[in-house]
Amino acid sequence: MTVPTLPTDPLVGDATDAERRSALRRMRTVAVSLLLFAAAVYVATLDQDGFWGFVNAGAEASMVGAIADWFAVTALFKHPLGLPIPHTALIPKRKDDLGRGLEQFVGENFLQEDIIRERILAVGISQRVANWLVVPANAKRVVEEAADLAAIALSKVRPDHIESLVNDALTPRFREEPVAPLLGGLLQEALADDLHHGLVDLALTELHDWLVANPETVHEVIGERAPWWAPESVNNYVINRLHLEMVRWLSEIRSQPEHRARRALDSMLHQLATDLLTDPSTQERAERLKERVLDHPAVIRTAIALWTALREALVKSLDDPSGAVYQRLLLEVDVFATRLGNDAELRNRLDQAGADLAVFAVDRYGSEVTAVITHTIERWDGKEASRRIELHVGRDLQFIRINGTIVGGLVGVIIHAASLTVH
Repeated sequence: MTVPTLPTDPLVGDATDAERRSALRRMRTVAVSLLLFAAAVYVATLDQDGFWGFVNAGAEASMVGAIADWFAVTALFKHPLGLPIPHTALIPKRKDDLGRGLEQFVGENFLQEDIIRERILAVGISQRVANWLVVPANAKRVVEEAADLAAIALSKVRPDHIESLVNDALTPRFREEPVAPLLGGLLQEALADDLHHGLVDLALTELHDWLVANPETVHEVIGERAPWWAPESVNNYVINRLHLEMVRWLSEIRSQPEHRARRALDSMLHQLATDLLTDPSTQERAERLKERVLDHPAVIRTAIALWTALREALVKSLDDPSGAVYQRLLLEVDVFATRLGNDAELRNRLDQAGADLAVFAVDRYGSEVTAVITHTIERWDGKEASRRIELHVGRDLQFIRINGTIVGGLVGVIIHAASLTVH
């Protein structure tokens, strides 16, 4: 297995790395220049008394401070002067320990419930969302993104997925579930609310209009069953009379809500609902009908056809800015944004819910998130990781060398003054 590493030369990177490299070199130059300046002053003021004695002592201490801090900074990343001095090259040697320490530091100091909850509540996410959504352009953008995602999701559901859903999930469940009590209960509720009357009216209207518009078809169907021995004129009279009476009878049923045929149909449906709930033989027949329906190949084709039609209708409506679905989404987003902006209690509930969700996610997955730090650092090559880290923080570390040079010089002057006072 190939272990991923950082680039062989971490100083070769993008423009940001080039800027860091340049800044690091400038600060190194400053630190080295101060050391060389201190050394030059020290040499120039050797064996001098008075004021120059103080200067010499300060320069000497500056060199000591500069070299000591150079050693300290260098020891973090490599062996100073290439010498394998103990407790040097700390990052290459102990990068895994540093990674684990950083992981623990992040987990213990940042991924804590109180900190996360306080920060999320302080941000006021709900108010910001409301302020952003109230802008029409932003609301339109949300709807467009939602429509695109919905269209992509719908396009991913293929006919074989629907077939698998019906065969593997729906059909077995329907086979296990007795259908008679379900149908009986639904029918009773529909009868109690008179929902079936609209369906009956629709059926009567369609049948009446069809009989009026298709007398020839009625004549042909009934004529096939007329006695062959009867005169044709008699058969035609009877058929015409039957057609006329059927049309008249349907008209009476349509116009009379209390027609006896309607009452008979209601009585039949009530009895059917009762039988579906209580009669074993009716229930058995309903189960056999259910099995025949489920075993029929048309079930799969119908499911696929329904899904295809629904998907195409939704996609077309989502793609059309003037479509009903698209406009409805815009309206709902606008209503939600307005309510969110005006309802402080709703904002508070949503913010609390967001904080709870964040805390739950951190509590459940926080250790896995922080473990990324350790796992990533463990995959790094020690020397290359050291160079990369130095590139990022080395510039600031050079201030340690600079401060060591300056502070060392001041301390040297103080020590020299103290020694003269004692003597």
